[in-house]
This record gives sequence, structure tokens and C-alpha cells, in this order.
Amino acid sequence: MPTHLISPTQPLTLAELAALLADGRPVALSDDAKVRITACHQYLHQRLAHDNSPIYGINTGFGSLYNVSIAPEARAQLQVNLMMSHACGTGAEVSGNLVRLMLLLKAQSLSYGHSGVQVATAQRLLDMYNREMLPVVYEQGSLGASGDLAPLAHLCLPLLGLGEVNYQGYRLNAADAMSLFSWAPLTLQAKEGLALLNGTQFMLAYAVDGVLRAQRLAAAADVIGALSTDAFGGCSDPFQPNLHRIRPHAGQVRVAQRLRELLAGSELQTQPRMAVQDPYSFRCQPQVHGASRDALAYVAQVVETECNSVTDNPNIFPDDDQILSGGNFHGQPLALALDHLAVAVAELGSISERRTYQLISGQRGLPTYLVAEPGLNSGLMIPQYTAAGIVSQNKQLCTPASVDSIVSSNGQEDHVSMGANAATKARRVIENVEQVLGIELLTAVQALAFRRPGRTSDALEQVVAAFQQEVKFVGQDRVLYPDLHRAADFVRKFDWQ
Repeated sequence: MPTHLISPTQPLTLAELAALLADGRPVALSDDAKVRITACHQYLHQRLAHDNSPIYGINTGFGSLYNVSIAPEARAQLQVNLMMSHACGTGAEVSGNLVRLMLLLKAQSLSYGHSGVQVATAQRLLDMYNREMLPVVYEQGSLGASGDLAPLAHLCLPLLGLGEVNYQGYRLNAADAMSLFSWAPLTLQAKEGLALLNGTQFMLAYAVDGVLRAQRLAAAADVIGALSTDAFGGCSDPFQPNLHRIRPHAGQVRVAQRLRELLAGSELQTQPRMAVQDPYSFRCQPQVHGASRDALAYVAQVVETECNSVTDNPNIFPDDDQILSGGNFHGQPLALALDHLAVAVAELGSISERRTYQLISGQRGLPTYLVAEPGLNSGLMIPQYTAAGIVSQNKQLCTPASVDSIVSSNGQEDHVSMGANAATKARRVIENVEQVLGIELLTAVQALAFRRPGRTSDALEQVVAAFQQEVKFVGQDRVLYPDLHRAADFVRKFDWQ
């Protein structure tokens, strides 16, 4: 399998990241990345050799300790102390796929040659990525400025032979895991600890994963919504082109077109109309799903920009003989985008639950709760309760994190993004909506069975056939939670394009 080269001149796209994560290709630094990293590292050390003026975090303390000078002989220890003291993560462990993303994204950020690290430091991150030696990182501890300090400290401790890693199903001390490949602990030099810990790679990994999963959910919502429309006895007129030509939001136009395509050839659409108008949850899918798609497009643009950015501090510009202390570690762009992501995805779940409710309500010739003997059987009564409870939780999770800030570091770091909290909340919303859409799909397929021998479109019948391989028709009451879990898993894995 060809190696993917990290290059400062070749932007990293979300599509490429999705492919890398799926196919497990090895990753390496390109020659131009090595040249830039080396040039920056050499410039920094040449400057330090003849210039004793204070440079934040290199010959000074950190945060509110910026006015404390550090002697040349203590600068390496300063970086080690930073790594150890900042590893204060708590809460749940970050999943392995996100930790792997963090390693890759941190190496990408270092590849531009503005961080002052050694090539060996960036390379070790990629060695761990390629070997799937994944540091133990915890969800809680980041304020989202000065970057994701605590999570990144846990991510990078193993470079020093400290901390823990997960490797081939075992949790090991980092030093023991490194000895398997004869990897010696790295000796950090000036600025390296700061370069590793300053940055947005924790929230960025969540954002990358979140956007990719949300795009899948947007596609799933259109297909499942179309199936629900047909099973409910709904009409496709609200999806006709003229309606959307006169309100041409890109997402709305795209969803309307997709719904027309999905319903094309359906026998059920040729049957006499059951009502003059359908409820909003069916009729307004282009407007609601489309708005979420437009929001996701904005979030994807922000995330791709961040994937190709340098987010540590200070930043070094060898060609201009400058070392500038700024705020590129501040997570506000991602925090706002992640809050927007959560709201956009939650709305896909909110309208989905309403379609589920309509399908089980005993309207348009469908039996109440979609079971042949309601009363003796409760049928699909309670899956809707579950969906409603999840949707309500999503409303609580969508309270924005990005409007919050708590002063830290003795007032020096007086405005923070809380982007890490936005990231973990958005992930929970996405997981919730995967389940809500799974419940709608289960309900729509059950409702369709009561329309037989009528058939929906060929495209939707293929989805129904695939789903019925995982979840069988509910003829009478049975324990349903395994079906709900399988339905959510189907939503996560099926090819909805």
C-alpha cells in the first residue's frame, strides 16, 4: 500500500483523511517537510546561541510565569517539566481512532516548519501512528486555549518514555512498549514540549471524525426520510423542483433532488393521495435536512482549514528572522463550528423522531404502533419513547460551549474557547442521532410491510432488503433492544450514498 506523505505544500483534505483512516496506509514526512522542520530547528538554536532576549516558553516560564527567566542549562528540563506537569487529564479514555487522528494531525501541524522541533520528534509521532501504538488520553482537562494542553500532554508523554499506551489489545507503560521496537526516549530541546502541547489537535480530531460521521448521517436521513414518506402514504409534490428554484439554498435544493430520486418509480406514489398535505416532518425535509447540510458544509470548511494550520505558540519564521508569540492555539474557530455541528445534527434527529411518531400513530390505514394486534401487543410504542428521550437529551447537549469562558493561569489566560467541551458534546449528539435514525428506519420498514403488496422505489427496496437481514419484522412483542442496537449500527455502516 503506497505511503501517504505529509507535505506542507499539499493540503490535507477531509476526503484524504477519511481514506487514510479506512485503508490503514502508512504515513511519512515528505522531503520538503523534513527540510522545513530542520531549517526552523537550526534557526532557533542559532538564535538562542547569541541572543538572550526573552522568548516565551523557550527561555521563560509558561502562562503567568512568563516573566521568569530560565537559564540555558535548564531549558531542556523546562520542556520535560511542562510535559509532565500538564498531563492532568481525567474522565473517560479517548477512543483509539481519535487518538490515532491526533497523532497524525499533530505531525501535520509540525510539518510546516514554524514550531522549532526536531525531525525526530515529528517522526516519532508518525511511528506511533503507523504501529498503532496509541497513547492513553483522557477526555477532560482542556479549556480549548492555550490549545488542548492536558490531552496533548498525555498524547506526547510516550515520546519521553512516560505515560501509557494501548498496543495490540494491551495497556502498557510507554517505556515497555517502546522497547519492543528499540525506540529510545526522545531528548526534548528548547521549545519542543511547548510545540507538542500547544495546539488544537484534540478538538480537531473530534471535529474531523464528527464531520465525516455527520455527512453520513445527512445522507442516511434523506434515505430514511424518503422511506418514511412512502410508508406513511406521503406525497412527493413538496420535493418538486419549482418550489426549490424560488428558494435556492444549496442544501435545500440538493435534498429535494435526492428525495425525488429516491422516490422515483415508487408504486406507492401512484396511489390515491391520502391527505391534502403531509405533516411538516415529511413535507419540510428539504428545508430542514438542507439547512443541516449547509451548516455541515461550513463546519467542514473550518475543519479543513484547521487541519492545514500551525496552532502552537510561539511561531518561528526563519526567512523573516522572527519569533512571534500570538494566539493560534485558541480554539474559538473550532468551538463555534463544533457547537454548530451539534445543532445541525441534532435537528436531523429531531425531525426524524417526529416522523417516527407519525408512523406509529395509527393514521392513514396503518395499525396503531405498527402491530397487527395492538393491545395484546405494544408493538413499536416504546422505541418512539426512546427516540424522544434521546432527542430531549440532545437539546440539553446543544447548549453551546463556545459562549463560556473561565479565567486561568492567574489571569494571563483570561478568555478560553471551551472547544474541547464542544467537541465531546458534539460526539455524543452524533451517536444519539445514529440511534434515533435507526429507530426511524426500523419503524419505516415495519410500516412498509403493512403497505404490501405495494412497493416503494427500487432504490429504497434495496435498503429495506439490506436492513431486514439485520432486523426482522415485529409480528408480536419481543425483546426489542437488540433490534434498536442493530438498527443504529446499520445506520453507522451502510453505504447511504
